[in-house]
Amino acid sequence: MTSVLPAAWTPVRGALLRVLARVGAGAAAALTAAVVHDAHDPGVLCPLRLLTGVPCPFCGSTTVFIEAGHGRFGAALAANPVTLAALLALMFAPVLPARLRKVPLPLVGVGLALSWVWQLHRLGVVLS
Repeated sequence: MTSVLPAAWTPVRGALLRVLARVGAGAAAALTAAVVHDAHDPGVLCPLRLLTGVPCPFCGSTTVFIEAGHGRFGAALAANPVTLAALLALMFAPVLPARLRKVPLPLVGVGLALSWVWQLHRLGVVLS
């Protein structure tokens, strides 16, 4: 059977299939995290937060998956906006222009700093 799409569309079709596979894998991970969390809540998973009470920039990342798995996307966004943005960027990377797929290292640092400030605010931690 021959394709009805022109040959030039083959890379686009492949990219879209990769996006669908990544979205499917992300959805499966979110549903699995939600089901496991409902069956057994392990509590705080972050070693830094367990030992010091201070959250790390990645705190809330597991919660992003749990909330998304329950369909509560606003709560997922509130748990860690940087993690959610990174996940969406990774899922849709195959269809992004090449110049947008390369993230400058200073931007990663700024994202981590903003994430940490957000976690300190969200969890009510005040450093003195």
